[in-house]
Amino acid sequence: MHAITIPEPGGPEALVWAEVPDPVPGEGEVLVEVAAGAVNRADLLQRQGFYDPPPGSSPYPGLECSGRVVEIGPGVSGWSVGDEVCALLSGGGYAEKVAVPAGQLLPVPDGVDLVTSAALPEVTATVWSNVFMVAHLRPGETLLVHGGSSGIGTMAIQLAKAVGARVAVTAGGPEKLARCAELGADILIDYREQDFVEEVHKATDGAGADVILDIVGAKYLERNVKALAVNGRLAVIGLQGGVKGELNLGALLDKRAAVTATSLRKRPLEEKAAIIAAVREHVWPLIGAGTVRPVVDRSYPMPEAAEAHRTLESSTHVGKVLLVTP
Repeated sequence: MHAITIPEPGGPEALVWAEVPDPVPGEGEVLVEVAAGAVNRADLLQRQGFYDPPPGSSPYPGLECSGRVVEIGPGVSGWSVGDEVCALLSGGGYAEKVAVPAGQLLPVPDGVDLVTSAALPEVTATVWSNVFMVAHLRPGETLLVHGGSSGIGTMAIQLAKAVGARVAVTAGGPEKLARCAELGADILIDYREQDFVEEVHKATDGAGADVILDIVGAKYLERNVKALAVNGRLAVIGLQGGVKGELNLGALLDKRAAVTATSLRKRPLEEKAAIIAAVREHVWPLIGAGTVRPVVDRSYPMPEAAEAHRTLESSTHVGKVLLVTP
């Protein structure tokens, strides 16, 4: 088969479409013939040499894919050769085939085509696990989403609205904010021109956000705590703004607030399987009903992964960027 390899870390040009050995499904795994993969920020970090796959994972980038099951490994039940699926991966989505733990498979949801479904596993698992399983967003509460026009952001807006929450977003510029509004965002904040702390307090009569989903990290830590409501929950899922920040514990105590930080890639298999099961139970019916939909900005042929990385780095996209196998 062919896969996107990284002979040496570097810029987008470091991504090389090359012939590699076919993977073999192990105990509890299935082999998926990949129709499409999706590009995530973690893939950019892996390409640069900063985010190696967990031990035992595929060395190729790609944290999600869609495709068809072509082989069933030992100890797997509930899946058959020919099933159309999408999957959460710890690596290997930028390839023609990938071995996937059966607990990380999802059926392609009703109303979504096979290629487009590649845009769903990482964002649905990330948003559902952090906003609902950890931060326990409830109907009537306010969710602040940083990066509202990103893949994560576009899914967070829709899921929060589906459960009856109010949604504030930050994004760069009126065009991206308009797209967020189309998805249901109530409070639109241009982070280039506005202070999100002031805007959130203004829109909530001084109460603040009950839950904040943050992809920025250290740069926003102090202001995120200021933007939290009493009993608020800050969920940090990205570090685009640095890894070290100063946390005012007094402010956190005053608000009886909580800060959590999670990632998906290195979680144990059983934790990923539990998240995927929750996504199938709670999110898949919303997608099937058309209440929630994947947002795809554009697709590239998989051998052109370098161009897809340049698009993500430019931050000109809204939603997901896909890679389609030849």
